[in-house]
Amino acid sequence: MITEKVTWIHHWSDRTFSFRTTRNQNFRFFAGEFAMIGMNIDGKNVLRAYSVVSPPWAEYLEFLSIKMPDGELTSKLQHIKVDDEIIIMEKTTGTLRNEAINDGKTLWLLSTGTGLAPWPSLVRDLETLERWDDIRVVHSVRNKNDLAYYDDLTTAFANTDPDLSELIKEKLTYIPIVTGEGDKRITDQLGKALPIDTVNDKIMICGNLQFNYDVADWCKAQGMREGSLREPGDFVLERAFVEK
Repeated sequence: MITEKVTWIHHWSDRTFSFRTTRNQNFRFFAGEFAMIGMNIDGKNVLRAYSVVSPPWAEYLEFLSIKMPDGELTSKLQHIKVDDEIIIMEKTTGTLRNEAINDGKTLWLLSTGTGLAPWPSLVRDLETLERWDDIRVVHSVRNKNDLAYYDDLTTAFANTDPDLSELIKEKLTYIPIVTGEGDKRITDQLGKALPIDTVNDKIMICGNLQFNYDVADWCKAQGMREGSLREPGDFVLERAFVEK
């Protein structure tokens, strides 16, 4: 277990926020993985699974979190300030990795809410950029101000990672969906407005539990096979969740 200091905080809305911490030089992870992070609250270490937003090569760690007033961790985490301390377990894991899916042309990254978190890491990962011809990030929220990283995704990270931006721009398509403004849910657009080629395209899924299962069921109905690090497939979903 390591302790890092908070260096930056951004509140997207009254429901979500992001923060960065320092990064121990011995902390290693693969794009798409999550870490157990948390705080010491009343003498007890309270930890939850959070996907790492920052790419593996970054000198900092970044996370995206929901705000829950009654959450054991997030009720405190949402009030952190610069220089506060965050606890991070050194071991990372997760199935949202390139190694868990077979080769294809287009990679679809489907998410709801804070399930977006692993996509900025994968999009800025050199292995991902080299492997896929097209990368399509689909992010569904109820209200527009919950579209975390909207500017970064629409500009191919031109402001935050200019050295990679041109390469990302060649590959990335960003598709924001705001259901509170009349957009149809991702599950209602699969194979329609979201023209997924179930033979040649591959899918990663990260969102609320029902969303994950609904998309997985759709994939299976199309003859797609769920993958894992032991046996790659046509789609993968993350089974760990940030505090509810």
